Amino acid sequence: MSNYKLDARNSLCPMPVIKTQNKVNELQPGDILEVTCTDPGALSDIPAWCRINGHQIIDTKENNGVVVINLRVGN
Repeated sequence: MSNYKLDARNSLCPMPVIKTQNKVNELQPGDILEVTCTDPGALSDIPAWCRINGHQIIDTKENNGVVVINLRVGN
């Protein structure tokens, strides 16, 4: 298991989800990805994408307009 970061700040919907999907496709099951973005819609869009695709949300945070989502890559 490895940890990775994705900076998707200043990207508007649907780009944070697309960038997350592209990065996850490079990772192995069990890897952790921290996604940082400024699109408030990502707080619902990325978790919904994870549910559909078998990935697990570890936690989400929002602070001063910056959203940070940690997810574990599924099988």
